Amino acid sequence: MDELRRTDLNLLLTLHALLAEKHVTRAALRLHKSQPAVSHALAQLRTRFDDPLLVRQGGHMVLTARAQALVRPLEDALTGLNELLSAPDFDPSLTRGRFRLALSDYAARIVLPPLVRHVRREAPGLDLAISQAGREAMLAQLTDGELDLALGVFPHPPEDIEVRELFREEFVSLADRAALPAKGGLSLEEWLERPHIMVAMRPDAQDEIETALAARGLRRRLAVTLPHWSAAVDLLAGTDLVLTVAGRAVGPMRRHRTLRKFTPPLDLPRFAYQQAWHVRRADDPAHRWLREAIAGCVRPS
Repeated sequence: MDELRRTDLNLLLTLHALLAEKHVTRAALRLHKSQPAVSHALAQLRTRFDDPLLVRQGGHMVLTARAQALVRPLEDALTGLNELLSAPDFDPSLTRGRFRLALSDYAARIVLPPLVRHVRREAPGLDLAISQAGREAMLAQLTDGELDLALGVFPHPPEDIEVRELFREEFVSLADRAALPAKGGLSLEEWLERPHIMVAMRPDAQDEIETALAARGLRRRLAVTLPHWSAAVDLLAGTDLVLTVAGRAVGPMRRHRTLRKFTPPLDLPRFAYQQAWHVRRADDPAHRWLREAIAGCVRPS
């Protein structure tokens, strides 16, 4: 116990953050400390372990061999201490806080109404701040600590981002009935000849549909590109436009009596709609409660 008596346990928490983030600023965000304070702690840790721990290589910081050897035993030790000291139960009705979520208006319509009702009923002290961003921006904001949770499609998340599938989704095409054959949909040739609407945060976005077309050496004309899922459907009536989107974005067809839904004449596989968070938030009881609440607010398909 002599070594433990001579060690400030707060330094071990800082070491844990530094080993996970490999970045002083992000470790400071994780710890809710200033960057100079974390830099000072790193200097102390380097003296304590007689090792630089983090070194610059190729424009970024990497762990030394000594630091890599510390990762697992430090994780095990801190996990054991956390379990020893943590409260036996988490009570959402007593918790207070604010969570920052990023999601599109597509997810807002599907997830937010039941989620807000659930939070107001079970955890009225929790506040939700909603923003909208593209996929890359969401991942960057999670890493930088600017977001707590993001909802979207994350096929190749970074190693420090955890994801959980909420439901499976599939693409559907829609068009004005008057602009379609009497029965059925469109052939691939006819579909490609039509002007299309694309829902994306940026006009130059490469979504799953564009990726599938490019793989076959095909292109479509994007007559309208906009970031609003709900508005996109309303643009179709009285035009020759075609919209291909995730099925849940359309909602009940009784709301769109002049439109017809049909299967896209292109192989567009089902995809996973997910929630994503940084590993630093994985064991936070309130954050875990919110993730479970979100998962319970959507119906898998």
